[in-house]
Amino acid sequence: MLDRHSLFWKLAILLVGFCLLMIGLSYTWGRHMETRNAFLDEPAREVLRGYAAEAERAWLEGGREGVDRWQERLLEREPGWAGVLDGDLQPLGSLALSGAQIQHLTRLRGVDWPMSRRSVGQPWLRLPFPTVPEQGMLVMELPKRFNPGHYRLLWQVVTNGIIPGLFTLLLCVGLYRMLIVPLNQLREQANAWRADQLTARLDARTTQRQDELGELARAFDQMAERLQGTVALQQQLLRDLSHEMRTPLSRLRVACDGETDLHGLRERLHREVDGMQQLVENTLQLAWQDAERGVLELEPIQLPALWDVLSENACYESGWAPERLRCELPAGCWVQGNLNHLAQALENLLRNAVRHSPVDGRVRLGGRREGGYWLLELEDEGGGVAEGELERIFAPFTRLDGARPGDGGFGLGLSIARSAIERQGGMLWAVNGGQGLRLCMRLPVGVSVAVV
Repeated sequence: MLDRHSLFWKLAILLVGFCLLMIGLSYTWGRHMETRNAFLDEPAREVLRGYAAEAERAWLEGGREGVDRWQERLLEREPGWAGVLDGDLQPLGSLALSGAQIQHLTRLRGVDWPMSRRSVGQPWLRLPFPTVPEQGMLVMELPKRFNPGHYRLLWQVVTNGIIPGLFTLLLCVGLYRMLIVPLNQLREQANAWRADQLTARLDARTTQRQDELGELARAFDQMAERLQGTVALQQQLLRDLSHEMRTPLSRLRVACDGETDLHGLRERLHREVDGMQQLVENTLQLAWQDAERGVLELEPIQLPALWDVLSENACYESGWAPERLRCELPAGCWVQGNLNHLAQALENLLRNAVRHSPVDGRVRLGGRREGGYWLLELEDEGGGVAEGELERIFAPFTRLDGARPGDGGFGLGLSIARSAIERQGGMLWAVNGGQGLRLCMRLPVGVSVAVV
């Protein structure tokens, strides 16, 4: 379906407007120029009026003989018929009128009238005496040299060629600015990516467009930001991973060089290799979550039931009593998510809470429903972190061992948890609670609960 901002409507309006403009121009300007080319120009009118004045003087000064002599002189200058007539269209000279000439006298034109090109032969003009029009007039066939429309071909070229060409050029400029300029910007951005210039962005005038090209430009910018973030994360992960690997490798080298007890050396090797394996697996998992952006299969998940499984595993690993891991969620707490990713995220959050809790600490999972979402809170009693570090703890390989009790881990658990929750349409952030750190999650309500 085409919306009102579609590029189709812009192109349709532009092309229809251009066609209407050209039709209007062709009709109005063409008719105007045809009309203008149908009239005698002013110099020709002055010459013809001068002939009428000469005819009047010849009549007043010489009578019939004067008119005859003047007509003979006029025919030498202007080939064609000419006669001096009275108000009743009778000759004032001795020249008699033929039947064809009398017929022409019924279609006489004024000097200011348009000259029709549809008639056969030249039009005949009626030129009254300038001083005493009642005494007579000059009637003559229009000399061909006075025919209007000398510039007709030029005006046809201008009207039918140059002006439409200019408007077509304006149309091409409009189409170029509307279509080609944004495409050129997209091409330049693609070339910038090819040159590893991932910070290149499109012009705001292109991304703010509401049509399909604007959507494409915004998608390009989002893809650029996504690509830049992915590359930066991968580079950071490689730097951090190489840094983290140096410590266990150094300990292994020291152990191999100085350890004399074979059993102790074996335990040391197993411990360091397990740590490096866990480090590599967590790093690859975080990188995979960032690179893999396919649509997850979501389903309704009952959080209290999922918590029971995760808390049992946590108690087995940490040796905590089950009552120290409390779930205060109602049985009807269902969220929409992916079971594997949500379980992994909650497991990482729970392990982080257990790791940073004091010896006799407790971990609590509570929450409440807010509209179409569940707001969940996982709170420990580890003392919290500094306010300025609440966001930084979600960065990979970030460990605040000096701020909270406990040790262990590589600083990847919270990063993996946030990435997994965001892929399910949720959010994860941290605040300082009453006694420790409170991890807040916002997840969509499960479909089954929404139906009820």
